[in-house]
Amino acid sequence: MRAKIDEVVFDCHDPARLVRFWAALLGGDPVDRSDDWSYIDPPGFVRVAFQRVPEGKSAKNRLHLDLDAGDVDAAADEAVRLGAELLGAVVTDDHGRFQVLRDPEGNEFCFVAPLDA
Repeated sequence: MRAKIDEVVFDCHDPARLVRFWAALLGGDPVDRSDDWSYIDPPGFVRVAFQRVPEGKSAKNRLHLDLDAGDVDAAADEAVRLGAELLGAVVTDDHGRFQVLRDPEGNEFCFVAPLDA
């Protein structure tokens, strides 16, 4: 048997707020199914959902999204304007560039680009 990814779900305190942040980054229309569950269907990707949980985030994510937005610096600037936080400087290596950020609830994600972008 092979399974396929149906959706990626973020645990959070405020699903309605977080879905709007991610909709601004990924596209798609935010849907608030209830006070405890919101989601978007970004173009070209699986559903991204946000479920309310009582506990707070206590450590670095063990899984994160890498987003190819073309221009890492411009994408990071826009994300910060929307409520993200930069984590360190842009990293450049033989394979490309990336910037680590945190969304408004502290979930890490990266903007990435190959060196030729």
